[in-house]
Amino acid sequence: MSTKPRAATGRTRKVTSSAYVLDAQVGFLLRQVNQRHTAIFGARIGEDLTPTQWAALSKLHEKGPCSQNLLGRLTAMDAATIKGVVDRLVKRALVETRPDPEDARRLVAVLTAEGKALAERLIPAARLISQETLAPLNAEEQAQFVALLDRLR
Repeated sequence: MSTKPRAATGRTRKVTSSAYVLDAQVGFLLRQVNQRHTAIFGARIGEDLTPTQWAALSKLHEKGPCSQNLLGRLTAMDAATIKGVVDRLVKRALVETRPDPEDARRLVAVLTAEGKALAERLIPAARLISQETLAPLNAEEQAQFVALLDRLR
């Protein structure tokens, strides 16, 4: 028998190696952590932004204008998702799309002045969201956790 830590109640469980305990599965744990992070994001970001909208805004702020296709790749969104996100940001006048000067068939997403100002105003809140998400871990554990997540992608 092996000891499996952290059931939903925080108690240690003894589990046989052939048993399947949902609370010990990586996907289940990641989903719970993501739900916690999403709740923190919703409570702290304000501005009626979804995590995917914030990802697009912050990536455009970081990288500058880019095609919707590239923006989708940079934010880990498929083509349909990034198109919907960009369309919603365009409706809010936070992003505009323009024909790519090198290929008129392609659209380039660009932050508007309002979008840039919003991104700059929200970056401190976004940093606090990450800090709050990682708060149960000490500084060394936080760095290790982020490094391990990076290796898993």
